Amino acid sequence: MNKNRRDFLKTASLMSLSGLLATDGLFANGMKAKPKSIGLQLYSLREDIKGNVQGVLESVASIGFKKLEAANYDNGTIYGMAPSAFKDTVSSLGMEMRSAHVGGPRGYSKETHNEAMDWWKKAADDHAEAGATYLIKPSMPIPKTLDELQVWCDYYNQIGEVTGDRGLMFGFHNHSREFEKIEGQIMFDYMLDHTDPNLFCMELDVYWCQEGGYNPVDYLKKYKGRFPLLHIKDEKEIGQSGKMDFKAIFKAAYAQGMKDYFVEVERYNHPPMESVRQSHDYLAQANFVK
Repeated sequence: MNKNRRDFLKTASLMSLSGLLATDGLFANGMKAKPKSIGLQLYSLREDIKGNVQGVLESVASIGFKKLEAANYDNGTIYGMAPSAFKDTVSSLGMEMRSAHVGGPRGYSKETHNEAMDWWKKAADDHAEAGATYLIKPSMPIPKTLDELQVWCDYYNQIGEVTGDRGLMFGFHNHSREFEKIEGQIMFDYMLDHTDPNLFCMELDVYWCQEGGYNPVDYLKKYKGRFPLLHIKDEKEIGQSGKMDFKAIFKAAYAQGMKDYFVEVERYNHPPMESVRQSHDYLAQANFVK
C-alpha cells in the first residue's frame, strides 16, 4: 500500500469518527455540544399548569427547554407567584423567563390613557423583577378605520417608552386577522410602518401569518430587525402538518436578527406535555436550529 493510499484511509477514518461523535452530540475532545436554546410559550400547557406550576416547570426543564415565555399575569403575580419567586424557581431549574404575554387593561381610549399607563408601569416593574426582557401584548381589537389603528400605534409607542425605561422591549403578537385589510391597507404592515422600532417590536407567529395568507419568510426579509422574537407554531405539534417550511423560516429569522423563539402548541394529537416534548425534539434534531 503506497503512502498516499495510507494517508487517505487515515483521513477517512478520522472523518468517520468525527461524524460519529457529532451524531452523539460530542466534540472530538469529549466535550458535549452546546444545547439548543429552545423556548416554550407556557400557554401550550395552560391546563396542566393550573395548580401544578412547580411540577409542570420541572417537566419542561427535563425535556430540555432553556427559555420560557409566560402567559399568566394577574394582580402582580405570575402563575400565582411573586415575580422574584417565579424567577428563582425557573432559574433553579436551569431556565430563564425571557418574555411574557400580558393582555393589558381592558379596552383603551384617550380618556383612560393615564390609568392604562399606570397599569403598564406596574406590569413592566413586575416583569423586570422576574427577569424578563420582552413584554408582549398577545392580541387586540380589530379597528374599523386607519385612524383608530393609528391611536393604537401611538399607544403602543407610549407603552414602549414605559417598558424601555425599565429595561424591557414592548411588542405585539399576531394572529391571522391582523393580515386583513383596513381601508385597503394590511393591518400588520400598517402597524410596522407606524410604530417606532426603538420602542416597539413584533413577535411574529409564523403559523398565523401563513394562515392569514402570507409567507412569514417574506415578512422577515421585508422588515429586517423588527422581529426579535418568533412563535414557532404548527397546526398541532411542530412539523406535524408538513405545511410549514421551518428551515426557510429559521434561516430568514436569524438573518434579520431573531434573539429568541418559543414553541407554541395550541392543539394536540397527544396529551399536551407529550405534544410539547415532540415539538422540542423536532427542533432539537433539526440542523437549521441553533
